[in-house]
Amino acid sequence: MRGNRRKWQRRRPASASTTIGNRGFWTVTAIMCASAFGVVWFWDSGASVSASDDPDTFACTAPYIHDGDNIRCQETGRGRLYGIDAPEMPGACRPGRRCTPGDPFASRDHLRRLAASGEVRCRKIETDHYGRAILQCWVGQTNLSCAQVEAGQAVKRYGDLKCP
Repeated sequence: MRGNRRKWQRRRPASASTTIGNRGFWTVTAIMCASAFGVVWFWDSGASVSASDDPDTFACTAPYIHDGDNIRCQETGRGRLYGIDAPEMPGACRPGRRCTPGDPFASRDHLRRLAASGEVRCRKIETDHYGRAILQCWVGQTNLSCAQVEAGQAVKRYGDLKCP
């Protein structure tokens, strides 16, 4: 049988120093996948922690509150609070969209009162498909997203919001 092999069919001895082998390849691949999954899974574990000692936060100067889940800071422009959906202002709910029920004015006013109660500090999480910054914001120890949900002025949506 060996004599019937053509030159290009010849077996070459595998060099242990240049290949990791099939088992090694899948082991390394499994470790990398598990690591990536762990990073994604635990990415938002600090959502309920105060932002005052976090170096990645910034003071949101002159915050403007349009509705119960939007905040405009001079530093980032238009922003949306992470992980919540509040009732839309009249005329803002597009046809075919499932909008959160409730009083949009009460939701907006509640968020305005929270923002006026102290210095607003925020951390930018990402940018949404509308170009808005997705923000986690706090006043002191109070996470604004969690406070809106706890007061019944918004619902958890669009993220994995962790409230105490």
